Amino acid sequence: MRRTGSVNRTSFSIRSYRNSDRNACRKLWRQLAEKHAQIYSDPNIAKNGVEDYFDQHLKRVGPRRIWVAVLNAEVVGFVGLVTSADSEDDGEIEPLIVHRDHRGRGIGKGLTVFAAEAAKKLGVKYVTVRPVARNIEALGFFRNAGFDTVGRIELFMDLTGKEWKKGLELHGLKYEY
Repeated sequence: MRRTGSVNRTSFSIRSYRNSDRNACRKLWRQLAEKHAQIYSDPNIAKNGVEDYFDQHLKRVGPRRIWVAVLNAEVVGFVGLVTSADSEDDGEIEPLIVHRDHRGRGIGKGLTVFAAEAAKKLGVKYVTVRPVARNIEALGFFRNAGFDTVGRIELFMDLTGKEWKKGLELHGLKYEY
């Protein structure tokens, strides 16, 4: 599967992951970790070796469920599609990463649409995303990309005593995030 698009009059393409994309995807994974470290004011999130999590993800979902965006012969983003062995109805876009220098140009949307179309071809009925609650940019991006239905909410209890932001409200209930 392959698709082409345009970014500021520069063509980009989306294609299946290749083994030669590994280092570029690992660097993008580091950028994702650095963004989360910034969002949560926790440098440990972007610890040494965080790129290894890409290798774990690749092993879990397989190369057939990862697609890369290529601009001027450089991998500038990638998306993965996680499906469950338990239910063919559900799929999750995880992760979606676009190089920080190329955000806001339509590459992320192209990758998202591409992954959703691939999911539909597989017979998936529902595609989900799980951006972290503090990532307001990601929440807005996914909302604009068509993810406008709340299907479930994941709550957790932090046993570390860490300080969290206040101000999230849903159905009149207040949460920290």
